This record gives sequence, structure tokens and C-alpha cells, in this order.
Amino acid sequence: MTVQRLSPEILGAIESAIGQNGIAADPAGMAKYLGDWAGDYRGQALAVLRPASVAEVQAVTRLCSELGLGVVPQGGNTGLVSGAIDTKGGGLIVVSLERLNAIRQIDPDNFTLRADAGCVLQTIKDACEARDCLFPLALGAQGSCQIGGNAATNAGGVNVLRYGMARDLILGLEVVLADGELWNGFSGLRKNNSGYDLKQLFIGSEGTLGIITGVEVKLFPKPAKTETAYLGLASFEAAIALFNRARRDCSDLISAFEIIGSECIDLVRLIDPAMRAPVSAPVQVLIALSSGPGIDLDALLAAFLGDAMKKGLVSDAVLATSSAQEKSFWAIREGLVEGQAKRGYHVRTDLSVRIPDIPALIEQARRFVANYHPGWIPLAYGHAGDGNIHFNVLPPAELAEHEARARGADVVAGLYEIAVGLGGSISAEHGIGRSRRKEFWAGLSPTHRRMVTALKNAFDPNGLMNPGCLLPARETIA
Repeated sequence: MTVQRLSPEILGAIESAIGQNGIAADPAGMAKYLGDWAGDYRGQALAVLRPASVAEVQAVTRLCSELGLGVVPQGGNTGLVSGAIDTKGGGLIVVSLERLNAIRQIDPDNFTLRADAGCVLQTIKDACEARDCLFPLALGAQGSCQIGGNAATNAGGVNVLRYGMARDLILGLEVVLADGELWNGFSGLRKNNSGYDLKQLFIGSEGTLGIITGVEVKLFPKPAKTETAYLGLASFEAAIALFNRARRDCSDLISAFEIIGSECIDLVRLIDPAMRAPVSAPVQVLIALSSGPGIDLDALLAAFLGDAMKKGLVSDAVLATSSAQEKSFWAIREGLVEGQAKRGYHVRTDLSVRIPDIPALIEQARRFVANYHPGWIPLAYGHAGDGNIHFNVLPPAELAEHEARARGADVVAGLYEIAVGLGGSISAEHGIGRSRRKEFWAGLSPTHRRMVTALKNAFDPNGLMNPGCLLPARETIA
């Protein structure tokens, strides 16, 4: 039975555990925690709890377990799949980690950092830079997303090509389990072959197995040099051919390889009308290389691009000659995402295929939209170096939002079918959340479902950790 409100006795018990400043139970106080950044989802909660210590997280988790109250862990709330928002109004408690926001330790000799789960990603990156180190996780939302959420969702971003996903950067976790017990998985070790790697179960689990309260990550030497270029190409096929050559000629010095369909540039101007792409071409590529001090990176990139232009792969190229120009290149990539949000509702996908299949994915998706949803505007861009394409679709401007959302569901289904047909995934980096749960579960084999269910039952036997996220309701998977 769903609880509709918290009794004064329960609120009193919560206040005893975390103090009055750690509770919001009124609509105004809860509002910012119940909507997503993009405006696609609104949710409900019995209360929003903001514990200020690991002990307080344990206390509220233990209390919710005793009372049978479901818990929705929430970080910076920058996700795009309703993983931290209860859209069904199931009588749940949101536990925000925003007050657990300290950097606990930076060890520049061991190249490690430990931080509270609520520490903002940009804060971590800045602290590392001050110690002449690099934490390479880089996202558009890094000014507000939190490291615990990055771990819980296995965040990706623009540097996956060189440094991997969040799970590749995490050495250890601290997690409050469903019964309130604390698991400390910190060691500072890069090599530790001692049985099951339990941290990997929580990375990408989206809060369904426990609440991450601390994260230990790998650091890297801060690059001495970075070179960035903005390129124009004739096609996505040419872009993938260029990437293959870049991997061979520039090796692991490539930190980012982003592709942008020219149709996306109009969205950037919704954020800054004066912004212009430095090249004019059907397909545009943003490539970045970085290295230590002993490599002539500028000469390497210039020689590579010169050869690519001679071979007809690149039609135009602009190399950044200052940090300001480099930032202007990246502002185009970031601005097209903000521009879509400003325009309003749109179909958003996060598809992943084998790198050679990227042109086929885009071509099939564009043809699908043109044939079955004329008037809708396809947008193709993404982290091509790791196979992740965001193929989004804008509804006609004159279409009412409720009708656009209804038709958008058919668009999403068709795009998912294309990606899966190419052997790909419906979620490259955004996760499953609540919005993709049905498609995710339907695509699993019986054996895969059995293993996932066994994990969920082992770590969360009462089904109280982020119910409705990632997995179907308990009664449908028991």
C-alpha cells in the first residue's frame, strides 16, 4: 500500500536523525528536487531528506527500511532518464547527497582522490588541476553533477575515447546498503585481484542496490600541451575513416573526437545568435589531442590533418591558436545541447553501435524519420570515437506539445529498433532510469534477467532502493 503522507511521528523520527535543516516536506521546499534539468519529467515525494554526513545517510536509510519506505537517491539531478525522479508518485523519499560535498583526500603521488558523493564534478576537476593532476571525466553538466551520481550512472562524456567511462576511473566506493549498514570499499590500489570486484556492482546501478556516499578515483598527470582543431568533412563515412587514421597516426594522444551534423548548428544560435561554426561542411569534427611536454603535438596534428586533406578526407580545418579559440570550438558542441532544451520538447536518444556502423545508424535513422515522420527534424552528433551517437529529433514547431510527446514515443521506438538491429545499445551513457526501463527489460535474455534479479534480491530484499528505476516492479520479476 502506497503511503500518501508522513505522520508527525515519522517526521519527528527523521528530524531526530538528521535535524530540521535536513528535511523538506512542503511543495516549495521540494520543488527543485522533483524536476529534471531538461524539463521532461516532474515527480512527487513524501519528503526530501538532505543528510549532512555518512552517519546521517545510514540513519535515514535504516529508518526507511524499518518503515518500509522506498528511497530515491539523488545527486546533482542532471540525469536525462528519470533515474532520480519518481514520476509515478509511489510514496517515496528522496535522499539528496548535496550536503555531503567535501573532498576528503588528494594524493598526487599515488594519483588518487577521495571525495564525498555530493562533491560537484567541476570542484573535483579544479582541485586536481591545482595539484598538477587531471581527473578526465568531462560532461556538459560538470558544473552541477555530482561524483556519486557519476558513479551510480557510470557517466561517460567527451573523454571516454582515451580514459574510459566512470567505471574505468573509479578505484573504490563507500556505500550505505539497504539496511543502513556501511560498506567501505576504499583501498587506493590499482591492482587488487582479491575476489569479486564489488564496486562494479554499484557503478551503473542507478541507486537500486545502495546509496553511494564516497568515491575514490584515479588521477592522471595534467597534460602539458593540448591541441584542438575544428574540421569540415563531406560525410559521416569520411568522419569515421578520418577517425580510423587518427587512431593510428596519433595513437592514444587523442582525448576527444566529436562529430556534429551541420543541421545542429542552428540550435547553437538559440543560445548565442552570434555564434558561428569555424567551417562550413555537412559534417563537422572536433578533435583534441593532449600530451606531456616531450611531444611536438602541434606538428603532429598539423601533419596528420595535412595528409588527411591531401587524401580528400577533410575539406577544411581550423586549428585553435589560443585557449579562447579552443573554448569557442567546445562552446558549439555544448551549445547545441542547450539549444535543444531551449527549443522545447524533443526526442532524445543515446545510442551506441560499433564504430564502423555509425554511418549506417545515422543514414537509417534519417531515412526512418523522413519516411514515417515527415516535418520532424533529425539531429546527429556525438562521441563518435567511442561509438556513441545522440540521434535526436525535433518536432515541427507548430505541433502542440502533447501531440508531439505522443508521437515522439513512436519515433523513439523506431530509433531503438534501428540501433538494436545493428547490434547496438539503446543507452550508451545516460543510463536506463525509469524512461527506458520497459525497453531495457524486454531486451534481456531470460538468463540475464535471472542474474539481475538475483543481485537485486540479494542487496535489496525488500525492494526499497529506488523502486521503479532500472528494474520492473518487484511483483513482475519475482
